[in-house]
Amino acid sequence: MTSSELRFIPFASRRDKGWNEAWKLYESSFPACERWDEAAYDRAFADPAFTADGVWLDGEFVGLLFHWTHDAFDYVEHLAVSPLRRGQSLGSRILDAFCQGRRVILEIDPPEDEISIRRLHFYQRLGFAANPHDYIHPSFRRPFHPHRLVLMSRPGTLSDGEARRFADFIREHVLRYSEHEHPDLPRIE
Repeated sequence: MTSSELRFIPFASRRDKGWNEAWKLYESSFPACERWDEAAYDRAFADPAFTADGVWLDGEFVGLLFHWTHDAFDYVEHLAVSPLRRGQSLGSRILDAFCQGRRVILEIDPPEDEISIRRLHFYQRLGFAANPHDYIHPSFRRPFHPHRLVLMSRPGTLSDGEARRFADFIREHVLRYSEHEHPDLPRIE
């Protein structure tokens, strides 16, 4: 049996093949406070730091990986696998393929229940390290509810300076596409 190759195909607009499937997956995989509205993507598609990849396997849409490129790291903002393809290690394959040769940062909920603990272990198995920094992140939509997240990074943990540069990038660049007008979060405490 041969292993099929994953293909990462960036969306250039909401009219691209697979966007409707990606949008349905996005809406069903993330709570409203962690999502942008669709119009924000119209602006973000033109941002060279942002990439919204559709993930394809043998011509079938199987997931999404929305990420940002900074000169010092790549930030994985959203990763989701089609419900029909979950349990087949596709999330691991997608993330492992993406991370090759990169400094990658992502955020997870604090490991406080069974699901969040399993998520922590998933990322740790893929070589991510939990960082000790106290990281407070805003929601993307009103009403804004700041919440604590855990920064995960690969390879290795972040220095204080790296964590601060990451928080600055989110606040000053990524949040341009949220409902915030003058964000003061995220921050490292």
